[in-house]
Amino acid sequence: MRYLSLCSGIEAATVAWRSLGWQAVGFAEIEPFPCAVLAHHYPDVKNYGDFTKIDTEKLPPVDLVVAGTPCQDFSIAGRRAGMDGNRGSLTWQFARLVGKLRPQWLVWENVPGILSIDSGRGFGAFIGRLAKLGYGVAYRILDAQYFGVPQRRRRVFVVGYFGDWRCAAAVLFERHSLSGHPAPGREERSEVAGTFTSCAYDGGIGCRPDLAASGLVQVTQALTGRLGCGGQNRSMVRRLAPRECERLQGFPDDYTAITYRNKPGADGPRYKALGNSMAVPVMRWIGERIRIVEEMK
Repeated sequence: MRYLSLCSGIEAATVAWRSLGWQAVGFAEIEPFPCAVLAHHYPDVKNYGDFTKIDTEKLPPVDLVVAGTPCQDFSIAGRRAGMDGNRGSLTWQFARLVGKLRPQWLVWENVPGILSIDSGRGFGAFIGRLAKLGYGVAYRILDAQYFGVPQRRRRVFVVGYFGDWRCAAAVLFERHSLSGHPAPGREERSEVAGTFTSCAYDGGIGCRPDLAASGLVQVTQALTGRLGCGGQNRSMVRRLAPRECERLQGFPDDYTAITYRNKPGADGPRYKALGNSMAVPVMRWIGERIRIVEEMK
């Protein structure tokens, strides 16, 4: 499977799909720090930068296009400008590029807030645009906490297959779900997963509101501990270390610990890049489901 990744970030898709033997034919990212991460890990893959300016005539054939277009215009924490916002309009640009490339598959991700913008008409128009291009599509909200990482991260995933909606549906929905009798879901839990509650409290004190806004950390999920001091106990809250945020998103340890502008990458850009990323285990599950469907054709 040859894929083109748009709005690549730090490439959760490639980390997820490398075990499948899939090949990235190109990235498209403009933020400086994520671009440095891509250059560090994937020096042989071209970064096309602004995907709205890609010359499709110069691209090699692709089987799949994947993108997580910017969510700020759809998020409840943002201005809710919708599809007409500067960043929301990139959703239409994604559809335009798909129409030119006509890959067999497409995968698109965004925040659940897109479903309620303009009473759902914007999202419906996006799905309609893909349908006019010949794609059968399915969409589903997936939560990263049910894929092996200790964070709640609900995202809308759209999968499209050129010419047949059944292939797209087979990726996102298990057979028992399609029959109308979904299996019972796991009970939601409010506490932090044990692997993080047992971590040493060696970081700076304080929470990370920027990460909370990005959806990576819930305030209810801050790390707290009871530390003894002079015979007294006191509660302390510390921010997550970048390595812990990498683990929350399913990346390898120190994946974002690169040399950036001739010095070790600062925590701030690492937090932002991780907070904007997709969750690797969710993308791995989607890739594995696509592989299964391909093998069954």
